[in-house]
Amino acid sequence: MPEFDTPGHWDIATQHYETTAHPFTLLYAQAALVRVPLTPESRVLDVAAGTGALALTAARSGAQVLATDFSPAMVARIAAANVPNVETRVMDGQALALHDGSFDAVFSIFGVIMFPDWHKGLAEMSRVTRPGGYGVVATWQDRGAATFLLLGQIRRRLFPGREAMTMPAAVLALSNPDDFARELIAAGYHDPRIEHVTHNYLLDVAALGEPDTLFGTSPDWTNLSDTEKVALVAEVRKMAGDRAVLPIPSTALIGVARR
Repeated sequence: MPEFDTPGHWDIATQHYETTAHPFTLLYAQAALVRVPLTPESRVLDVAAGTGALALTAARSGAQVLATDFSPAMVARIAAANVPNVETRVMDGQALALHDGSFDAVFSIFGVIMFPDWHKGLAEMSRVTRPGGYGVVATWQDRGAATFLLLGQIRRRLFPGREAMTMPAAVLALSNPDDFARELIAAGYHDPRIEHVTHNYLLDVAALGEPDTLFGTSPDWTNLSDTEKVALVAEVRKMAGDRAVLPIPSTALIGVARR
């Protein structure tokens, strides 16, 4: 997905991401954190941290947290929280400017899966994890999640045969737990555990009044004609019925491994 490969894209998307994606990804960040024992002595790295769902939550354990992202605007949002034990740095997760084995736990919540060279991203996570430390990666199943998942479902129903948004290569490669485990091992980790975690994305039906804001820059939305967009919104309303909120069950795979 080349449109997601530049810091500029995410700089522009930061405010929208913080409002819509952050509260939802926080649920999975919390699920990842309960799988790793952290103490105030722990050194934690959050790779491709976005607006800090994982980093800011991990900081509540007292751990010393470094949040990195290649988007300066995303990093600035985390820094603006002014959490004393959270440091922020603009950094490419495919080439971490960090010493080998310098962190007790390294996380990437739906981050490394977006990298053009996600194999390198996983290898870099492993490199900076201390021996005996933890590496934790969250990825989506192959159809994605939240509004992306909903858009894909409705497009296939209304416009069969139409080319849809291509999912990131890592999402496709890691959507099978056995394949996910093998890739963590190839990156330098061992004893991987892969678990499915499902939460509902709660779509506010009232937000359909401004669908461009709701569906953002997803190609599954932007490449539709105006007439097709109207039909898609009508289908969402039909699915919601009388409900003010439409739940969209979204499943992630969370991989936890040791270095």
